[in-house]
Amino acid sequence: MKSPAELASRLARQWQNADLREQRLLRPQGWPLTLPIGKPTGATVREKVTQVREHLRQWREVTTGQVQWQLVRFKSTSEAIDIPTHWTLDTPSQWVQAAGSSEVRREYDTLSRLASVLDPRFHSLIIRRRSLVMDKPESDVIRSGKVALQLQPGCAEGKPLRALSIAGTDSKFFERNRQLVTLMLDILFDGQASETGLEAFLGAEDDGHHWLLVADLDGSLLPFTQMRVRAHELQSTPLPGERLILVENERCLHQLPRVSGTVSVLGSGLNLSWLNATWLKDRATAYWGDIDTWGLTMLASARKHLPLLTPLLMDRITFDTFADASGVEEPQPAPSITPPGLTGSEAKLYQRLRQADRGRLEQEFLPVCVVHRAIGDWVDRSAE
Repeated sequence: MKSPAELASRLARQWQNADLREQRLLRPQGWPLTLPIGKPTGATVREKVTQVREHLRQWREVTTGQVQWQLVRFKSTSEAIDIPTHWTLDTPSQWVQAAGSSEVRREYDTLSRLASVLDPRFHSLIIRRRSLVMDKPESDVIRSGKVALQLQPGCAEGKPLRALSIAGTDSKFFERNRQLVTLMLDILFDGQASETGLEAFLGAEDDGHHWLLVADLDGSLLPFTQMRVRAHELQSTPLPGERLILVENERCLHQLPRVSGTVSVLGSGLNLSWLNATWLKDRATAYWGDIDTWGLTMLASARKHLPLLTPLLMDRITFDTFADASGVEEPQPAPSITPPGLTGSEAKLYQRLRQADRGRLEQEFLPVCVVHRAIGDWVDRSAE
């Protein structure tokens, strides 16, 4: 049999579990919560009368939730004894009250206040990653939510983050709240802020945060098979080789073939301003990204700097061939206005993807043989 203090301690420990915390605070179907108290054995009733009486007294004094009682007969007693068997809690606030922890109460009150003003899409984040918000001023957390809702890919237009004035932010706002804002943007834009880096995602001046993966597809052009280079350094430092393949996502490296005279840069995402480098003007360049509205938006952005680049596997035929098996929903499509820089057929595909239930075909789900063939055909054409 368990005392109120023992179950309170268990409830306080459960608060530390992110899955339970999210389930109980956000999903009404998780309630009521019923905890078994346990019954004393006949031997306990017979030999530890004082302990049993104290147990019953403690449970009679419980005022949070409902304690369920049951008449139980024991051989050592002349009458049945009313025994507490279960403790039922109906709401998150009763869970917090029953836990009896001032720290749990403080965190619950803070999360409740934040949830009342933040967009519901951010509730799971602040509940699961409460360490991100508990040590910050609540005003910064609330402002982070407001800022995230106002940001769009490329909206910084080359300015540094500290120069962005949004929702009353100061010059140190992004420095203080970088991780929180990034994770909020990930929720709104399907992880792209973390994948590309905050500066790259917003089109802000790169202070050295965004490193690109450079892969030597030839095998003899670079001192290493793979290396990391900061995006802004590529504007002034030419890469070797005759051809360059730009790949939206780093995780597609394993799909690239060995290609003589060719280097690949992976993971640029929306950070494409370095493509205005003079050394790229005469370089045969191909671009391969996801077939979704954001992938086509990045293609259009890359084409602003390199009008003659060749898109790879970013067309309707590829989408129609593989979408039934591998297409997924795009959680947050790009804006409805077709980005300038797309061809007529690409613009039609863009609008089709915006309307489709599964308008996203990710690069890594294309067969390797298809990728190799497309790159091989491009190499043959660029050599003509």
